Amino acid sequence: MTQVKEMTNPELNLALALLCGHREISEREDVEQQRQRNDYVGSGVVVLYGNHYIVRANGKYGTWDPCSDPAASLEVQTAACAMDKEEYIWNIVLIKWGQSPILFSAVSNSRAADIACATPRERSEAAYMVLSQHKPDTAPGYA
Repeated sequence: MTQVKEMTNPELNLALALLCGHREISEREDVEQQRQRNDYVGSGVVVLYGNHYIVRANGKYGTWDPCSDPAASLEVQTAACAMDKEEYIWNIVLIKWGQSPILFSAVSNSRAADIACATPRERSEAAYMVLSQHKPDTAPGYA
């Protein structure tokens, strides 16, 4: 398995998109042209456009960058928590402090606030760790 810390933002964004159920199209059409025509059928399609991924959902295109966009990182955090809340918290504590959460007998209010204020990248890493455990065949970096 590829270590999540070693992944670039675009690599992690693509992995999260696939783990969240989006599909990558192999034929790279001009996204601007698709936007103008607005006739591309499909939802949850991920298209590489420069260094960003464009996701079409609900008939609209938008950049999807959970590694730096707080709203997108909350989306992957929600998906991970829906699968396993405890594992997500375990991973976010491990990412933020580099220590196993078992070392904390109780999470203080200060620590809880720090978890709530995790950066988009930290949320994305923790979400990847949870989601990839539940769908290892779809995550890049698996043999």
